[in-house]
Amino acid sequence: MKRRVAVTGLGIISPCGNNIDDFSFNLMAGKSGVRRISSAYSSLLSVKIAAEVDFNPFDYFTRRQVSTLDRVNQFALAAASQAWKDSEPSLDAKEKERAGVYIGSSMGGGNTIEDLYDQLFKHNADRVKPLTLLMVMNNASASHISIEYGLSGPCLTLSTACASSTNAIGEAFRQIRDGYVDVMLAGGAEAFLNYGGFRCWESLRVLAVEDPDDSSKSCKPFSKNRSGLVLGEGAAVVVLEEMERAIHRGALLHAEIVGYGSTSDAFHITKPSFEGQARAMSEALKEAGLLPEDIDYINAHGTATQWNDLLETQAIKKVFDDYASNVPVSSTKSMHGHTIGAAGAIEFIVSLLAIKNQAVPATINLDQPDPECDLDYVPNIGRKGVKVNTVMSNSFAFGGTNAVLIARKIKE
Repeated sequence: MKRRVAVTGLGIISPCGNNIDDFSFNLMAGKSGVRRISSAYSSLLSVKIAAEVDFNPFDYFTRRQVSTLDRVNQFALAAASQAWKDSEPSLDAKEKERAGVYIGSSMGGGNTIEDLYDQLFKHNADRVKPLTLLMVMNNASASHISIEYGLSGPCLTLSTACASSTNAIGEAFRQIRDGYVDVMLAGGAEAFLNYGGFRCWESLRVLAVEDPDDSSKSCKPFSKNRSGLVLGEGAAVVVLEEMERAIHRGALLHAEIVGYGSTSDAFHITKPSFEGQARAMSEALKEAGLLPEDIDYINAHGTATQWNDLLETQAIKKVFDDYASNVPVSSTKSMHGHTIGAAGAIEFIVSLLAIKNQAVPATINLDQPDPECDLDYVPNIGRKGVKVNTVMSNSFAFGGTNAVLIARKIKE
């Protein structure tokens, strides 16, 4: 028998706030985290905007710990700490053997890699920091979280570009649902806002042009005048728990995960396919036992690139048919930017907050609607006092990986 899975803890580090309350408030207020890049190398770039996190690592870690953790690991541990405190799962030694960690990240310790090459090729260093390899490795964040909380069940890192953390949460959900474990910390982290990272994205010609009047308005999903994505960074982690266990211990139940769909376009390394996206949404609905009209809100992948926004619109129409125009859809990347491997987890938390607050965040900067993107994209102003019981969160990645999560308000 399939087991039910509850979300009992939330944690976030983001350009729109480093705790759930601030994040939720800023989203509903339409406050953008996009701004001019703070680093000195910005003068060398053609695109000088990003969604950076205001983060002082010494607020979270000792000086020694900071020296052994890449920025991405710091984000992941800080978000996991919030989620763990929110959930307070109280695991004994035996229960920790049935608890694990799944974290998604596309680039891993990107800042450490850049520092390494800087030392080797610019300064001719004849040795590097002893812990460099341990800071660079993609699985460092998941491993540090596992060690921090003594969780000795499965500990995996999923790297599927922009779908990484959605896949991490979805696969963790299935681990609990199918009886392999009882508790999972799952989510994603990304910190790749460095000179090399920007240069890589510049070369793809998908970055947004800075808005001439206001840098914070540069990301314009589903808008006729959209010009591309804005890079971001951050982390989001949730605690997933077998439902009966969570209820028995009196845990706060944020929502229940009921569906997960994962597909591959098998088509093109960068160009998306609306058929693959549609299949992922359909699979998630099928697993949840729901109809399209049961969905009250969709958090779109919504990158603000020409192809993605158009094809995601077509995919939603294919799956939702006549109901497509009735369901609110928003891209909160307009505020927190595209956080790549962390995006799915951040946006899944956005979706859960829509249930908690009975409110839908806006797609800001949508002043010139694209006639080909003609769904209800909640332009510019969030909606409060709306019925939100069941939500869908979409993530569609380079490489053709598509991942979709569905969660709903707890039914007793």
